[in-house]
Amino acid sequence: MFYKSTRSTENQGITASMAIKQGLSNDGGLFMPNEIPTLTKDEILSLTDKGYAERAAYVLSKFLNDYTYEELLEDCQNAYCEASFPGGAAPIRKINGDIYSLELWHGPTCAFKDMALQIMPRLLSRALVKNGEKRTALILVATSGDTGKAALEGYKDIDGIKIAVYYPQNGVSRVQKLQMATQTGSNVSVYAIKGNFDDAQTGVKKIFSDADMKKQLDENGVFLSSANSINWGRLAPQIAYYVSAYCDLINNGTIAYGEKIDVCVPTGNFGNIFAAYIAKLMGLPIEKFICASNKNNVLTDFLSSGTYDRNRTFHATISPSMDILISSNLERLLYLTCGAEKTAEYMRQMNENGKYTLSDTDFAKIKAEFEGFYTDENDTKKAIQTVFDEYGYLMDTHTAVGYNALMQYKTKRTTVLASTASPYKFACDVFEAIAGKPAKDELSALEELSEMTKTEIPTPLCNIGERAVRFSAEIEKDDMKASVIEFSRS
Repeated sequence: MFYKSTRSTENQGITASMAIKQGLSNDGGLFMPNEIPTLTKDEILSLTDKGYAERAAYVLSKFLNDYTYEELLEDCQNAYCEASFPGGAAPIRKINGDIYSLELWHGPTCAFKDMALQIMPRLLSRALVKNGEKRTALILVATSGDTGKAALEGYKDIDGIKIAVYYPQNGVSRVQKLQMATQTGSNVSVYAIKGNFDDAQTGVKKIFSDADMKKQLDENGVFLSSANSINWGRLAPQIAYYVSAYCDLINNGTIAYGEKIDVCVPTGNFGNIFAAYIAKLMGLPIEKFICASNKNNVLTDFLSSGTYDRNRTFHATISPSMDILISSNLERLLYLTCGAEKTAEYMRQMNENGKYTLSDTDFAKIKAEFEGFYTDENDTKKAIQTVFDEYGYLMDTHTAVGYNALMQYKTKRTTVLASTASPYKFACDVFEAIAGKPAKDELSALEELSEMTKTEIPTPLCNIGERAVRFSAEIEKDDMKASVIEFSRS
C-alpha cells in the first residue's frame, strides 16, 4: 500500500512510514492510502475476543504494511498498557436508551488525543529507522487545547525528536494551559499565540510549505514533521477505537454482527469523525455520521448547504477544542468523494477566497453519509445538567455538544457517542452547569466538582496548580517561523 497527496493526480506514491515521517505533502495536501483495506465479518468477529492493543495492532496492520504485525503489536501493547490507561483504553458505557459513550479520555492527559499520540511517537521512531533518517525530527503542533499536551506527553525525551507546540493565548482552558506550560522533557517547547487556533494551524502549515525554511533547517540537521491529525500516523490509530467499540457492543449483547449503528462525534478539525468514516469504508456496519459542532458551526453549515465558508465571526466557547473554522481533515473526505483534481481546486478556492461550494453531485454523496448539528453555550450546559441529573452520567462540554446533537437528530439506532475529554479538564464549566452557580476559580473547580458529584479527579489532573511552570512565551503569529529556527538550534 502506498500513500499520495489529496491534491495529486500522479500515480506515484510513498510508503506508510515515509508518509508518517513527512507528515504533510510538499504540495500542501494530506496523505491518503491508494486504497481502503477491508475488514470481513470473520475478522471483526475474531477481534471481539481480543484486547484493545491487539485490536488496534490488527487495524493498523491493514494500513501500515511496511511495519510488521509484531512491531505494531509491541508498540500497541506499550502504548495502551495499564500504566497509561488504567482500567483499559476506550471503554464504552451506556448513557441512556440506545446511546453509548465511547470514553476516549482514560489516558495520561485525559483527552481522546492520547489514543493516537501514545502510539504515534513509536510509529515515527520506527519510520526514521526504516527510512535511514539521521537528522533530528522537529514536530510542529498547532493545538486548540488537547492535542498539544497529548503530543508533548507522547514525544517527551524521545531520542532524535524535538517538539514545539503552539496554542491560542486565550483559546484554551486554564487546566489545558497548565498541562502544557508545566510539561517536562528536555526536547519540548511551548508557545502561546496571540490569535486563535486557526492562526496557529495556518502558521504551522505555512512553515511546512516554506522551501527556504526547510533548507535552513536541513543545514541544521533538522527536518519537519507533524503530530496533528494532518499526519496519517495520527489519524490511523483513531480508526481502531471505532472498530473496538463495535466489538464491545457485540460482546455486551447490545447488537449482533451486521446490525448497523450510528456514530456521533463532537469535532472541529473533522479528523475524529473522518476516522469513523474510514472504519465504515473498511466494512464496519455504520449507517449515519452525526457531526456535532459548537457555536463555531462552519461544519454544520457545510453539511446543510454544501458551501464551506470560514469568513465568519470566531467564537471562544466553553468547548474550546472545537473552536475551529478551518477543518483540515475535511480535505480527505473531499478526496475520497470527488478525487484529487477537484479537491485541489476546492482548496485553491479556500486559500484565495476563504470558501468553496461543492457541486451538486459531490454534495449529495457527502449528505448521504453525514448530518450536522450545532449547540450553543446554554444548550451545552443544559445537556450536562440533564444527563447528570437524570442518568448519573458526568460528561464534559464537548461530549455535551455531541449529546445535544443526538437529541436533535433523534436517532433510532444504537449510537456510539465519542466522549473526547474528561469532565475534569473543563471542571469550571461542568460544575457551573450542574450546580447552577460558578466555581470559585478554574482550579478549585476540580475539587468542587468532585465533592458535588462524588466522582474522583483523574490522577493526571490532581494538584496541577502546584506544578512548576516552564513555558510562558507569548508570541505574535508572524513570529512562529523565527521561534522554530531558534528552537531547532537549541
